[in-house]
Amino acid sequence: MSLINTLQISMQIAKQRFLFPAAIIRSYAAAPSAKKMKKLGKLGPIMEKKVIPVETDANKLVNYVCGSNVYKTGEDIKLKPDSEYPDWLWSLNVDRIIPLDEMDPNTKQYWRRLRKMALRRNNQLAKLKKF
Repeated sequence: MSLINTLQISMQIAKQRFLFPAAIIRSYAAAPSAKKMKKLGKLGPIMEKKVIPVETDANKLVNYVCGSNVYKTGEDIKLKPDSEYPDWLWSLNVDRIIPLDEMDPNTKQYWRRLRKMALRRNNQLAKLKKF
């Protein structure tokens, strides 16, 4: 009889510990003090936009890659003659995006574009779906 009682008591303790854990009390974070709210406003500190100067010197625009120097010291990269650049650079497509119909299905770019289009289509359809 004592063995059955001890088993029953241990089962009750296990139920209390695992099935009904102690209550967890959660609360909201404390609101910021009034001094901070006055300083920061509702959305935080206001960042001023930096004005980037635009290069207007025609000679510099023709001979240098403007904006290529990110450091405070030094100068922009000087452009070289066309003969020093590789031939494939001049055959790059910069006019328009090639339609899927004109692409070769045996290339990786074709399948990547197809997957991207399918993902966009599925996302648009999911957006239309109601809960």
